[in-house]
Amino acid sequence: MNGMRANARLLLEFVKLGRPHFLFGGFVLYGLGATIARVSGQSFSIGAYLWGQAAITAFQLMTHYANDFFDFAADVANATPTRFSGGSRVLPTGGLPRRVALVAAIVLACLGLAATFALAFQPVANAHEVACVLVTIAILAWAYSAPPCALHSRGLGELTTAIVVTGLTPWVGYRLQGGETPRLLFVALLPLMLLQFNMLLTIEFPDADGDRRTGKKTLVVRFGPAIAALTSQGALISVYAWLPLLMRLGLPSRVALSVALGLPLAAWQWWRLSRRAWATPAEWEALAFRSVALLVGTASIELVAFLIVRAGVAPN
Repeated sequence: MNGMRANARLLLEFVKLGRPHFLFGGFVLYGLGATIARVSGQSFSIGAYLWGQAAITAFQLMTHYANDFFDFAADVANATPTRFSGGSRVLPTGGLPRRVALVAAIVLACLGLAATFALAFQPVANAHEVACVLVTIAILAWAYSAPPCALHSRGLGELTTAIVVTGLTPWVGYRLQGGETPRLLFVALLPLMLLQFNMLLTIEFPDADGDRRTGKKTLVVRFGPAIAALTSQGALISVYAWLPLLMRLGLPSRVALSVALGLPLAAWQWWRLSRRAWATPAEWEALAFRSVALLVGTASIELVAFLIVRAGVAPN
């Protein structure tokens, strides 16, 4: 009985190490891309969709395990983690040996590449092109924290993540379903990329001290939290200020309205940042939660809005 309990605890720690609750955003963003392709009049291939989702999910989990392995020193030095930053906390607390994270990341990378290989032979348009992009996603995701690139320590991590998560992930879903209208995809994703960038800056505030002491030079470490907070506020303003222009470029009005629904929460986030919440440890959890909610909530409601447009319930 004790052995079973010990094994169950280790399994729970292993699952926790992979932070599966963050996978929801990957499903939403990938599905958003496929839905936009349907709005553009393309047919739907369930086989291509499932292989693409399998590759995206495998690479996303690979990133989670790899980040905990390569960021071990920074996570150990982090005395102020939150539910959204500082890693899973499994390795710093001794829940599992550190090498488990590396082995899991390598296995998941192989599974993602196997799904990508299978996808390349699907009888759908753009399969080879999408397979190449998936390999690029895997390389960038690994290079985010792994040496020698360690993009998050070169001031490139935030931009790279915004491009991969809220740019290339929906793009894969879009192109796999034969999407051929990049303008519609771009105008739908730009607000999400800005919200992703804002979120990354926000969740770096609690990690800044540990990151600084271990040489992890995120943008918050490089420029300081005050400038990072101003940059975060600028990203929030841009999301909503550009909506009229995005509508002129082809964003359906119902989708633009769905994005605008996040404005009250964004305004509250902007106000708290202006009140120096970024310098108050007691505020860090709430700041991170609001930034995550803005991104995932906006992506989810965009997906619903595009489904409504597709169904013809709302005018395009």
